[in-house]
Amino acid sequence: MRPAPSVILFTVFSGFGFGTLALHGLGLGTGAAGWAAGFGFAILGLVCSTFHLAHPLRAPFAFRQWRTSWLSREAWACLVALAVMVPVALADLAGHSGLLLAGAIGAGLCAVAVFCTSMIYGQLRAVPRWHHWTTPALFLVFALTGGALLADSTMLAVGLCLGLSGLLAAVFLAGDRRLSRSGLTPGHATGLGGAGRVRSLELPRTGPSYITRELIEASRRGRSATLRVAAVGLSGLAPAVALALLPEAFAVLAATGLHLAGALCARWLFFAEAEHVATLYYGGHISEDG
Repeated sequence: MRPAPSVILFTVFSGFGFGTLALHGLGLGTGAAGWAAGFGFAILGLVCSTFHLAHPLRAPFAFRQWRTSWLSREAWACLVALAVMVPVALADLAGHSGLLLAGAIGAGLCAVAVFCTSMIYGQLRAVPRWHHWTTPALFLVFALTGGALLADSTMLAVGLCLGLSGLLAAVFLAGDRRLSRSGLTPGHATGLGGAGRVRSLELPRTGPSYITRELIEASRRGRSATLRVAAVGLSGLAPAVALALLPEAFAVLAATGLHLAGALCARWLFFAEAEHVATLYYGGHISEDG
């Protein structure tokens, strides 16, 4: 699929923000700078999400379909999480510790917000690479890792960075294998596979269309071993090394910058490598059996 910059920034920044707020709510981070970063990234991410809408002023309508839409559930979860975390942050900055339960509840709501964001994509059976439990797992680990860096929880951040690198590499490889073994071919898509090899005599279009631009051509360009290595290295390995070797005054800033670059790269690949089953009707192949 075509990676929309607004959606990439939204998912990365909101994950950073809610991950930071969650760890602060659990008492793993303190200080005005951490709280400001958490709220700032979360709100910035939500603002970025509106730029993907054809009519941004209609964003409030997203709250209506919470019974059936993960997008609507995400909107409610983000709003409630931010509302709960505001008094927790104010109490922490004032030196009061009486809102520990509220902080834990707020942390849970932050995790729910990130989970809802991930399920907007994880629910899509038409995109086999996304339709897997690793999609919400990866979103949550990214959020926690960014949160640990911004919360200045060094030991936790190092562990999460290393774990994230391993998980991201595994997701890339497992996604490729899952697609190649899926059996999704033009024969499967048309129901004519039993009659022999199926191929298109004529494509179902006379020129470029929304489907070819957004769902097919972008995914064909998306896969890149170099970008995968960069995503794995920058999001986890490089920040862990920076935290371990650089002077404390620069380590957190450098590690956070490296992780952010890796997260943006990984999220670009998340969209660019997503093969939609519509590819099958346009002469494409998802399975190696096609």
